[in-house]
Amino acid sequence: MIIATISVLVILIALVFVFEQNDTQNTDNSLSIEEQNNVDIYDNDAEIKNEIFIKGSDTILPVSIAESEAFMKLNSQDEVIVIGGGSSLGIASFIEGEIEIAMASRKIKDSEIESAMEKGINPVETVIGWDGIAVIVNKKNTFDSLTIEQLKKIYTGEVSNWKELGGEDEEIEVLVRDTSSGTYAFFKEHVLEDEEYTSEAVTEPNTEAIVETVASDSSAIGYIGLAYADSSVKMLGLETTEGTFHPEQESILKGEYPLARPLQYYTDGEPDGEVGDYIDFVLSDLGQSIIKEIGYLPIN
Repeated sequence: MIIATISVLVILIALVFVFEQNDTQNTDNSLSIEEQNNVDIYDNDAEIKNEIFIKGSDTILPVSIAESEAFMKLNSQDEVIVIGGGSSLGIASFIEGEIEIAMASRKIKDSEIESAMEKGINPVETVIGWDGIAVIVNKKNTFDSLTIEQLKKIYTGEVSNWKELGGEDEEIEVLVRDTSSGTYAFFKEHVLEDEEYTSEAVTEPNTEAIVETVASDSSAIGYIGLAYADSSVKMLGLETTEGTFHPEQESILKGEYPLARPLQYYTDGEPDGEVGDYIDFVLSDLGQSIIKEIGYLPIN
């Protein structure tokens, strides 16, 4: 009987001990969960970023990529997403409200401004740098310069062989960008005077492809943004009544080079918030030094 009583007491003590242990564990777990929740909340806040979407000109693309990387190092709360595709594509996406900044190597058209205003978007232009469209040929090409009139004849198809201009007897391989390119539109306006490109022209998907083709084809001619020019091709001078000028800093900034042009961003209204901060960075001394490093010209 005594043994049985002792056994019951032992069991009861053991049960009390188990209940106390479980209660302690539940309390600890409750605190751990609360602490974990606090950590999660903090982490989620830290992951929230202000996204800036930039889209458009392939000419400006390397600038915006470099600028965005430098900007994000200084502003960890901001994320800048940069996409190329051409000025027209960027402006179209901007009009639809899909992006915060459109990159354009040509001026926005009146029809595009009208479409934007109809959707409640007010396009405001910010010039971020300067470019000179470089006309390039193969390094074996005997020409060092051409007139704008000669360029027009080549690109409209009136001249189709280099010998017609005093060069080698070789059919000219005319290279152009696609129609969404701002460079395509600028060249058509300022060289072709809005006449149509020759139907024999070969459309390249991007500027890099034009450089590669010209470097490997002795008959080819193309046009590119200045930053894409390298030692694999020859940049032609452009002859004017004032002399022959190359796409160099002095002639571009003085307005002597015939194919000089501004590079611009378009925003909905005056840029403010994180978009304003980003554009202020691009216009800062550091941002302008990046533009120069890429191969374009700063605004000052």
